[in-house]
Amino acid sequence: MHRRSSQSRRSGSPGSRRTITALALALTAPLLSVPLTATDAAALTPPVALTADDLSTWQTNGVVYALAQADGVVFAGGTFSAIRPEGAAAGDPTEKPAVNFAAFDAATGEPTGCTLSFTVGDGTATVRALAVSPDGQTLYAGGYFGTVNGVGVNSLAAIDIDTCTPSPDFHPAVTATVRALDVTDSTVYLGGDFGTVNGQTRQRFAAVDTAGALTSWTANADEPGRAVAVTADGQHVVVGGDFFTVNGANSHALAVTDATTGAVTTAYPRGFFPDTSVVKDITADASGVYTGSEGTGGGVFDGRTAFEPDTFAQRWRDTCLGATQALQLYQGVVYSASHAHDCSSMGEYPDGQRRHLLAQTTANPAKLGWAPDTNDGIGEGIGPRVFALAPKNGTDYLWVGGEFTTVNGTAQQALTRVSSGPDTAAPTLPQVRVESIEAGQVAVHWRSSYDTDDSRLTYRVYKDGASTPVYEVAADSLPWSRPQLTWTDTDVAAGETHSYRISASDGINTTSRSVAQSVTVASAADAYASKVRSDGANLYWRFNETANAYAADSSSGDDSGVHWNAPTQAVADGAAGSGSSVGYTGSQSEWTYTDKRHATPSSYSLEMWFKTTTTTGGKLIGFANKVQLPSTTYDKHVYMTNAGRLIFGVYSGGARTITTPQAFNDGAWHHVVATQGGDGMKLYVDGTLRALNFTVTGSQQFSGFWRVGGDNLDNWTSRPSSRYFTGQIDEVAVYGGVLTASQVASHYSTGTGS
Repeated sequence: MHRRSSQSRRSGSPGSRRTITALALALTAPLLSVPLTATDAAALTPPVALTADDLSTWQTNGVVYALAQADGVVFAGGTFSAIRPEGAAAGDPTEKPAVNFAAFDAATGEPTGCTLSFTVGDGTATVRALAVSPDGQTLYAGGYFGTVNGVGVNSLAAIDIDTCTPSPDFHPAVTATVRALDVTDSTVYLGGDFGTVNGQTRQRFAAVDTAGALTSWTANADEPGRAVAVTADGQHVVVGGDFFTVNGANSHALAVTDATTGAVTTAYPRGFFPDTSVVKDITADASGVYTGSEGTGGGVFDGRTAFEPDTFAQRWRDTCLGATQALQLYQGVVYSASHAHDCSSMGEYPDGQRRHLLAQTTANPAKLGWAPDTNDGIGEGIGPRVFALAPKNGTDYLWVGGEFTTVNGTAQQALTRVSSGPDTAAPTLPQVRVESIEAGQVAVHWRSSYDTDDSRLTYRVYKDGASTPVYEVAADSLPWSRPQLTWTDTDVAAGETHSYRISASDGINTTSRSVAQSVTVASAADAYASKVRSDGANLYWRFNETANAYAADSSSGDDSGVHWNAPTQAVADGAAGSGSSVGYTGSQSEWTYTDKRHATPSSYSLEMWFKTTTTTGGKLIGFANKVQLPSTTYDKHVYMTNAGRLIFGVYSGGARTITTPQAFNDGAWHHVVATQGGDGMKLYVDGTLRALNFTVTGSQQFSGFWRVGGDNLDNWTSRPSSRYFTGQIDEVAVYGGVLTASQVASHYSTGTGS
């Protein structure tokens, strides 16, 4: 459904900020006696113009399906019986009756004196659509109800906003649920499940004038209507829903009609949207028309689509999976409500965590750094369902309604709101790892922080407890993409001990400094690490962290890892002189994955040390399409059988594997290297070539992530009892080329000191 809201410029401006020069995400630079000066991060990161900070808001005890606003008052409709303050549980003594409708002050989030009761004699009453007339005098409500404050109606009502009373003269006879409304000066357009209005055939869409009389606009559809929006020029009405025809024209889920006659002017034949997808919301302004879709089953379209304002041709399509319920336009950005769980088709995050509130520009579907969140909640488990933008006293408030029961991790039901400012929340604290593996140098690595409304943050590095930073850098991150940054301190001497702390700032809000990490400066390069780095590793996890989810990358690739569900860190038994390792328990929810997405390598080498006595096997390392769930596409992996043998497998027109004749589950540390390139597949253990196939030079082509500790192994040769490895892993490295036999042997001998 479409809701008209006035928009105002964001008021206020950030305080004066120091100017800083934008720097690369990962730099190696000498220590500076004064901080670098570069462009500071600025909350909010443009073009985002709304914070992600949820404001105190009253709640309902049911689902909110509809929102609208007028003159600083927000109207909420749905299926509920009471409202209560923020922080109060359902049934709390502060709860107030509210029969499917409530009105709130846009700026305070508290209820106003406007009380309406929407009821029905048979079934469950619900308010599904709300829209305010352009003059701000009348609120139109649609849904399934028979009375409003005792006044008889038929699923469509007009409310005088000044007096908060239903109009006794506006009572069109609508025979079934109204799901969508949009309003002009003279006409109320509606969509839903009905077949007649005022006794005349109007299938799923209709229009009445402000007195309730049926107009000539006709857009008969064969399945329910769920969205309706008048274009910015007023010449067209765009309709959306489940349908396959409109006025007999082949147009599935979406059609553009003449605003006077209803004649289809632009059709979208079957195939433009999958048959299993419907359009749930439409919004429009001078920049174009924007739709949100929901699908059921496989091969669906669940995302957003942008159309040109004049030709109605598609401008872009966002193919994330996770049903889109609502859209809101604000200052060149499309804000969306969904439960988007898989944006891999967009080159963004893979199937996993649901993210319910997202943003992208009207020109480009790439996600912006705005991601407040809710849960799925009650009812259909969809989460947020509806938006309303409500300006008041120079601030714009984005209200969100739905069936969620938490907001940003805190209990809050069905209603929440954010605003155009000020931004009050600091980023997350940087996770830091320092090391000295080169003579006379300290490498300071950190996992970039995230802020749910700021994608560009400024980091400050502090040394030895000083109050002035020795290094600053501005860098980009998103909640689902937190690349590693590295700074190398060369203003140190062998044998000295130094400590480092880092803060993150969005330009207004700054974190505390991270816990100090100390390191003694090396007098000589670490022998094993030097070989790995000099031989071209572009991922090198030494697994020396003691806590947190961050696995630092000691290569030049800054390809950090994420420990999922807390494998055991700092196991005091490491390989190759590292001092510690990570222990994996064989749990089906425990592994480590790369933050970065990678293209399929044409040639590569995988290297690690492992130690185990397992008899259930498991995957040690592999390439896969998911990070937080078992993968559905996976190969380029090394796994162990129940008997302790190692298998290196790729998919190249079928599963191709090579297997060691020996078992290696003897409780000792072992070094394994798997390579593939123009000379085929090779598998080395403890410096010796154990298996090879000269003919298999290719693997499955897909973009993905490196995973360590476990993943899917279905349908692979000698599949072990467990997909997940039980044992210790250390010194993981990935190379963008094939290590030679002499390099492998050298790594092994160096790692064992032999």
